[in-house]
Amino acid sequence: MTELTRLYTDRSDLGVTQPVTQSLPEVGSGQVLMKIARLAVTTNNITYAAFGDTPHLRYWDFYPTGETGWGQMPAWGFAEVMASSVDGVEVGERYYGFWPLATHVMMEPVRVSQRGFYDGTPHRQALVSAYNQYQRVTTDDAYRPEKEDYQMLVRPLFITSFMLADFLQDNGFFGARRIIFSSASSKTAYGTAFCLQEHDDMDIVGLTSARNRAFVDSLGCYGRALDYKDVEQLDDTVPTLYVDFSGNAELRERIHRHFPDTLVHDCYAGSAHSQDHISTHRQNLPGPEPKTYFAPDQIRKRNADWGPAEVTRRFNAAQLAFIDRISDPQRPWMTVETHHGLVSAQPLIRDLVDGRVDPRVGHVVVMA
Repeated sequence: MTELTRLYTDRSDLGVTQPVTQSLPEVGSGQVLMKIARLAVTTNNITYAAFGDTPHLRYWDFYPTGETGWGQMPAWGFAEVMASSVDGVEVGERYYGFWPLATHVMMEPVRVSQRGFYDGTPHRQALVSAYNQYQRVTTDDAYRPEKEDYQMLVRPLFITSFMLADFLQDNGFFGARRIIFSSASSKTAYGTAFCLQEHDDMDIVGLTSARNRAFVDSLGCYGRALDYKDVEQLDDTVPTLYVDFSGNAELRERIHRHFPDTLVHDCYAGSAHSQDHISTHRQNLPGPEPKTYFAPDQIRKRNADWGPAEVTRRFNAAQLAFIDRISDPQRPWMTVETHHGLVSAQPLIRDLVDGRVDPRVGHVVVMA
């Protein structure tokens, strides 16, 4: 293949995309050309795009297009080294990381180690460091070649789930005897519930739409699934912790007003609705002030408590258990649908933006 194709996104309408093709660039000193193999394209990617201009995230800045009004949406997946002028990064090696929706990408590896490398391309140095790190699959203890699709579909979300569950446990659930999750059909929500399954004394309630209720019920990681309209049926005398994945201000208000004296904590864990920009101000609500959960804070705490190696070991074990569960051929929580080529990603992205996706299906785009 002698051409590089990139999929551009209309930043004013995220469902509008167009492929742009050019000649492959020559590899210069200190550079590697990566050939992208497969990417997970999910609601998570739409969220990256929706919050692409947020100052501390700046997702559009990872792979700039240089074209006004157009951006390149990033996605997690796998790529192989096609050409290299960097010692320690060899042709044919496979890496996991944060790539553009494209067939190829040029990088400038720095801090090369047994684990992998960081992309040292100058424009990325002011961006969040975690997204610049690329993991060599041969040194990734959690990598399983036959489970690549599941790894890239859930790993970016499961670190949030794993650390959120740890944060809640670390704080004694703030004295709650019930946890309510909104957007319970989202992978991050049910990943968190999966990590809390040993707490069978806790009433774990998954709030969802009528359309997704059967799916949420079928998971088995929630004690029960409840339609959003039925929130007020819950016993308001039970100490309750709200974990908000929806970012819905009206729902938050209903919960605060239904549990004016027994809501012990309101934890905003992120929006499952890609273009809902959330404010956690009090809104003159009774009960505790909504607090934003930020996974890196808990990671830093546990790195200090346990050491980074132990944090990684525990996360890897939990991730592998979660992937085994969701991919169980007898009773899968998720099946994988494969799309071939960048053009096949275009209708998928439109459906993701418009909310026309089945939560039971994970979507993977294969480049070749």
